[in-house]
Amino acid sequence: MTTLNLGQLATFRLVVQRGSFSATADVLGLSQPAVSLQIRQLEQFLQARLIERTGRGVKATAAGLALLAHGERIEQAVDETIRAVAAFSHEVSGTIAIGMGATACIHLLPPLLQQLRQDHPLLRVGVTTGNTLEIVRAIEENRLDLGLVTLPVAGSALAIAPVLDEEFVFIAAADQQELFATLTAPELQAHPLIAFETGSSTRAVIDAWFQASGLEVQPIMQSGSIEAIKRMVRVGLGYSIIPRMAVECAEDRQGLCVRSLTPVLERQLAIVMRQDKVLSKGISEIIRLLQTA
Repeated sequence: MTTLNLGQLATFRLVVQRGSFSATADVLGLSQPAVSLQIRQLEQFLQARLIERTGRGVKATAAGLALLAHGERIEQAVDETIRAVAAFSHEVSGTIAIGMGATACIHLLPPLLQQLRQDHPLLRVGVTTGNTLEIVRAIEENRLDLGLVTLPVAGSALAIAPVLDEEFVFIAAADQQELFATLTAPELQAHPLIAFETGSSTRAVIDAWFQASGLEVQPIMQSGSIEAIKRMVRVGLGYSIIPRMAVECAEDRQGLCVRSLTPVLERQLAIVMRQDKVLSKGISEIIRLLQTA
């Protein structure tokens, strides 16, 4: 090897961020020996020990810390180079990695991707689903270019731009809607709730709505799948509170009654990126479409 391998450099940075070879291997979808080999090859090229083992995992040596500092600038220079060359082409191309929750991926993303393919056939988009914390971590580690997440989000290295206020709505089986005279927290607490799983940002929004009325809700069922929740509600096992985008289309709300809560419940979605992320034409186009969704 006669030149610095950018892939090995990225793997090295991730090993230091994660603190272990095994965690890095899980993130990259590689075996642990493959990750170790990349680090050894990088050390051989630079003729320096970059990683040392500790009782709690691994950390960068003094030489490794110096490489990390320069690695940030190398990555930025590569991004700026790609952007400068791309400026001479009118085509939007390249590969963009984005992350968002499963609900947005199912109900918001398909028409956006369809528009992108129609307008920019050379642009490739990779999509990862996960909760807000998982997506933010992937952005911080530069495994994703941008994400659409639920606010609040914190991070000194993040650029956060609110783009969408989304209503949460009550759903019940169509033949059970007469059981619900009013849709206040005290009224709903008396009925069986089918909820998103604990720990998700969506569940936190719902719990906060009940807590504003001094109530704690105890669901009879929990699921991480909004489609599973809708199926259970549709057969009359209970009611649920879900993002409106999940029942916006007629086929998605078939067999369900859909109503606004009292008071209305909303969450705010935001685009999140690293502050040092270079805005390529592809990223800019995706942001534009999300802002007009």
